[in-house]
Amino acid sequence: MSLVLLAPVLPFLLFGPQMEAWVEAWMQSEHSTLQTAVAVVGLLSTDIFLPIPSSVVSTLGGWKLGVLWGTLASFLGLSVGASLGFALARRWGQPFAARFSRNDELERTQRIAAQYGPAVLVLTRAVPVLAEASVLLMGLHNLAWRRFLPPVLASNLGLALAYSAFGQYAQQHGWLPLALAVAVGLPVLFAVLAERWLPR
Repeated sequence: MSLVLLAPVLPFLLFGPQMEAWVEAWMQSEHSTLQTAVAVVGLLSTDIFLPIPSSVVSTLGGWKLGVLWGTLASFLGLSVGASLGFALARRWGQPFAARFSRNDELERTQRIAAQYGPAVLVLTRAVPVLAEASVLLMGLHNLAWRRFLPPVLASNLGLALAYSAFGQYAQQHGWLPLALAVAVGLPVLFAVLAERWLPR
């Protein structure tokens, strides 16, 4: 989990000044609202498969698009990515899991999905790795769409709004380095808290 968390953070650690300069140049360039929104949606839609730092993308979306359009773009991208991963796991997940897991493990996670599925989705939405893993796990165990969509959509909307509002606030005060640091560090903090409390 630590290695996966480092994937989006590593470029900032190794090439901090260069990354900051590149982001600042991109933020000051004259991209249209539509181009920026498409970029935000496209990046977040692939978050289920690639180590995309969704918090950074959503924060920069709020910086560039404002709260309303940044929230809509981030919400759409997060929701498309989660729905796609869930649908693929429902369709092809079980044969894959049966090959790499024991029957007792699958039975245990099946009980968790049946009893706590929506709650798990809500509690892990802000946590890197666990957010994607919980979506795939619920798809693997064929959680009904009516139990999957409401908690995921509601959580995505809350996250999109929070990061976009933070991005716009940071833009108004010229806090790009701070905004990037918080957007990278906050999900890592969520992951540490989840590792501490979820097993209980």
